[in-house]
Amino acid sequence: MASRLLFLSLILVFCLALVSSDIENGDEVALVVRGTTNRRLLPYLDCGGLCKVRCGLHSRPNVCNRACGTCCVRCKCVPPGTSGNREICGTCYTDMTTHGNKTKCP
Repeated sequence: MASRLLFLSLILVFCLALVSSDIENGDEVALVVRGTTNRRLLPYLDCGGLCKVRCGLHSRPNVCNRACGTCCVRCKCVPPGTSGNREICGTCYTDMTTHGNKTKCP
């Protein structure tokens, strides 16, 4: 009877050690995933101010500000200058289109 109790205790300790090591490995993987390009961890952007500069010379500033604001919130980026430089913000910014398949982000 004592040997059975000892055997069951060893199995229990082994299982707990195995489970706790799995949890530690899961935490390490989560840290690696968070460290790549999670846009929520990027610093806060003042989309209103950046889009005001971006759309300052646009012929339709209200439309430009609305589109720029949407792109800024989704992509967490506004290119520098009043036009061009869209590739700096990556594919999120360059590939976003309207329902008419025109580029959305100014």
